[in-house]
Amino acid sequence: MYSLGIDLGTSGIRAVVMNDQQQVLAESHSALPASQAYLSPSDSQTIGYSQKPSDWWHSFEQVIYQLATTLKKSQHISLSDITHLAIDGTSGTVLLCDINGQPLTDALMYNDQRAGAEAQIIKAIASDNTGAIGATSGLAKVLWLVAHCAEKSQVHYAISQSDWLSGQLMNQFGFSDHNNVLKMGYDAQNHCWPDWLVQLFKEKALPDTLLAKVFIPGEVLDTITPAMAKHFGFNHNLRICAGTTDSTAAIIASGAKQLGDAVTSLGSSMVMKVLADKAIYDQASGVYSQPYGDLWLVGGASNAGGEVLKQFFSIVQMQQLTLQLEQQIQANSFKFLDLNYYPLASPGERFPVQDPQLKARLSPRPKSELQFFQALLEGLADIEALAYSKLLDLGAPYPKLVKSMGGGAVNTAWRDIRQQKLGIPVSLATQQQAAAGVAILAQSTWH
Repeated sequence: MYSLGIDLGTSGIRAVVMNDQQQVLAESHSALPASQAYLSPSDSQTIGYSQKPSDWWHSFEQVIYQLATTLKKSQHISLSDITHLAIDGTSGTVLLCDINGQPLTDALMYNDQRAGAEAQIIKAIASDNTGAIGATSGLAKVLWLVAHCAEKSQVHYAISQSDWLSGQLMNQFGFSDHNNVLKMGYDAQNHCWPDWLVQLFKEKALPDTLLAKVFIPGEVLDTITPAMAKHFGFNHNLRICAGTTDSTAAIIASGAKQLGDAVTSLGSSMVMKVLADKAIYDQASGVYSQPYGDLWLVGGASNAGGEVLKQFFSIVQMQQLTLQLEQQIQANSFKFLDLNYYPLASPGERFPVQDPQLKARLSPRPKSELQFFQALLEGLADIEALAYSKLLDLGAPYPKLVKSMGGGAVNTAWRDIRQQKLGIPVSLATQQQAAAGVAILAQSTWH
């Protein structure tokens, strides 16, 4: 068996092919155009980001074409040897489509916060055990998109990133998995769309087709269409499997399976999650839960992360400053600055506090660029520590070890700072790619 995992991220798409021993045989990557910023009408601050699904499709094609070449050269196999495919995407990214799956809107990205008024409507009626709270929730975005859609009468589906791409391959829409729909309000404990949400849609005269048919991540949905198989060179019996969110795929790739295993994903934003034996929800801190085998994956995503570092430093600068911090650590001359930073690229936070108005705290600023860089890393580590402490307070186990994924995971100075702040070992995850996790998922052995 060869499986193909596709990770649809914010800045690019990555593909990984695995064999049935879960060894990575080949991978490819294609960049996406930068997200389009949305400015608040009141104060011109950036409160939203969107992307065009057509850009996803173009990059997806490039990734598959590159992968075909790599597989042939390195493994002497072709795309037609792949039997299963699954796709992950950023949690809460959503667009509206017509009955044929054609986009009627751009996609509002995971960190888009323009739906503040819609979020208040949801908060007033939603149950406590929902992931649909906040302006960044998929449900709030759907309500905003419907209200601002020029072709409102044509609206038929609300579709996540990964489901839209999978739908293109099968020419079928109106489905999802129980991870991607959590921020749409799906009740994963009772495996249904809750009554309060169904009633809301009735009151707003929204089509019930906006509420997808929900599958288990990794479950086979259907086979690829003959036209798509021919277009890419896939096997006509290629099985398209229900996908998941990017953070969940990353956690699958990390090998986390036991109660108390924790994974922090360090990308443009930070995601902190721990495996618990019960579902936990807390609207005030942005905590939600999703099924993960026989356990529950509990945690949330912060808007803080690598994006704020890029606002002040280039990649080369960060590498040079990291080296200087490493030298201090090795010489036992490193000391915490404790400037109490809360690094955000733009106003608004999701977890460990839910506050759409929260502003970055980046002062006092040291004169030294090295110290400023260190203070930013400390601030991000403090947010991670606060996140796991908050989860402990809510009833989740405090991790004995944190596995790290994402671009920031390889920064050894940051890892040392995080380890001291958390008070537990921090290690690199075995697999660093979310695409590897969704390739494992596609093999139908994980779940």
